[in-house]
Amino acid sequence: MTYNLMNDPNVWVIAGLVFVLGLLVGMFLTAGGRRKWKSRYRDEVESRESWQREHAKLQAERDEREKEWRERDSLRAAAVRERAADRDLEIEREREGRPA
Repeated sequence: MTYNLMNDPNVWVIAGLVFVLGLLVGMFLTAGGRRKWKSRYRDEVESRESWQREHAKLQAERDEREKEWRERDSLRAAAVRERAADRDLEIEREREGRPA
C-alpha cells in the first residue's frame, strides 16, 4: 500500500499532537488571566484618564495664554492708532502755525 500525505497515519498522529500541544500552551497562557487582564485594563483606564486630565489642563492654559495675547495685541493696536492720531494732530497744528 502506498502512503500519501492524506492517508499516512504518522501525519495524523503528528497533527493530533500539535493540536493537543496548542491547547495546552493556550490554557497555560490564559491561566489566571482574568485577574491579569482586569488589572491591566484598569491600569490602562487610569492612564488614559490621567492623559485626558493633563490634556484638558494644557488646553485651558493654552486658551488662557491665547486670550492674554489677543488682549495684548488689541492694546498694542490701540496704542499705535492713538500714536498715529497724535502725530496727525501735531502735523496739523504745525501747518496752522500753532505750537503744540
